[in-house]
Amino acid sequence: MNLPVELSLNDVKETQRVTLPQIPAKRYFTIGEVGDLCAVKPHVLRYWEQEFNQLKPQKRRGNRRYYQHHEVVLIRRIRDLLYNDGFTIHGAKNRLEELDSQGQIRAELEAVFNILGDLNKLANQSKSSN
Repeated sequence: MNLPVELSLNDVKETQRVTLPQIPAKRYFTIGEVGDLCAVKPHVLRYWEQEFNQLKPQKRRGNRRYYQHHEVVLIRRIRDLLYNDGFTIHGAKNRLEELDSQGQIRAELEAVFNILGDLNKLANQSKSSN
């Protein structure tokens, strides 16, 4: 006798999550390799290139696409936003822009801290030499 099973939305999302393989230490990846690494079909990757301007693979002979490691990571992030977090394309674009601006702010703050640290070292060196 089969009894109906009630699943929550979280249970459904967990069953949809895919364990992605580790990204190999390579410089360039073909669209087929990226599709396998990210569990996304090549036509979806080509569509995302049109929608997400951060995604710009190099094109070589015969218009073949070659993705770098950071682009594979970005594609995985896009996939996660769309498939697991439930964002629309527009919402995922906005979220990536937010994360990018936060990253820029963080980089600027780190640069300021580095400069302040260098100034502090110089001040300590001048004090000790006197």
